[in-house]
Amino acid sequence: MSKRATTLRLPEERLKIIRAIAGYENRSLADIFTEMADEYIVRHKETLEMLNIPNFLTECREGLEEIKAGKGKFLSALGR
Repeated sequence: MSKRATTLRLPEERLKIIRAIAGYENRSLADIFTEMADEYIVRHKETLEMLNIPNFLTECREGLEEIKAGKGKFLSALGR
């Protein structure tokens, strides 16, 4: 896998904390940001998979419109 350089802008306070953690753990900032990116991808993988389901997004939007219109079912009724 090839690596590319990028610029990341963070508030100084966050960067200070991340640098302190990196120093304490004897790790590079690149390693920490790579780990953070990997965790972010894993957290959102399920969402990306659901968005690939045909008509999923359309059904979600229709469901939200039903809720706004006062229609739909209570969660307790769905299990029956």
